[in-house]
Amino acid sequence: MKKGVSFLVTVALVALVSSLASASDPSPLQDTCVAIDEPKDAVFVNGKFCKDPNLTVAEDFFFSGLDKPGNTSNAAASNVTTVNVDKIKGLNTLGISMVRIDYEPYGQNPPHTHPRATEILTVLEGTLYVGFVTSNTENRLISKVLNKGDVFVFPIGLIHFQFNVGKTKAVAIAGLSSQNPGVITIANAVFGSDPPINPDVLTRAFQLDKKVSSQNPGVITIANAVFGSDPPINPDVLTRAFQLDKSVVKYLQSRF
Repeated sequence: MKKGVSFLVTVALVALVSSLASASDPSPLQDTCVAIDEPKDAVFVNGKFCKDPNLTVAEDFFFSGLDKPGNTSNAAASNVTTVNVDKIKGLNTLGISMVRIDYEPYGQNPPHTHPRATEILTVLEGTLYVGFVTSNTENRLISKVLNKGDVFVFPIGLIHFQFNVGKTKAVAIAGLSSQNPGVITIANAVFGSDPPINPDVLTRAFQLDKKVSSQNPGVITIANAVFGSDPPINPDVLTRAFQLDKSVVKYLQSRF
């Protein structure tokens, strides 16, 4: 009898340990969520505090304005209108958001990542060259030209881009699998950090002269992924994204 009880206890403990081992942490909804000892010291929660459900109204789940084009007067010649939990409070905890992206002719949404979301994009107007780069060590470029009505998926965390290859404006709508997906534009993050990354780090990482790495913000992203993808990303994308002459882009691609 004791052996039977002991066996059942062992099985129960193994099952408990296995269930704990397979459990996963909740996905982060801010860039950081530092633990504190006293609740009175809390400033952020992993998400947002919740409104009393009895006080919710239709406006908590509503947004108006995605029919209006965004301002594309910028270096990228594009605009992203974001509809996340900051715009629709009812999205809190639902794990979803969306964006509208407007592109001028030859405008682009430059190489970037969403650290907390997969993206599914639909072209409403125009023609887009889109793609993403897989992780090290392959750095394989998965790309395609999309036309009106086409859909493409960008997996969570991978560097991706869209480039309007048409002579007319383009519009796309995308859904993202987080209420706050976050966005890291690679060139801005690497060469526009505050304070700046030590130029010695960038010089060695990207095999550049120190003058180039320190005086040209936006020159390079994560070198292997962006300049060493297989096959190479269209140089026109990188030329505009990093404000470089096409010959420089081709040179950098040859280095990686």
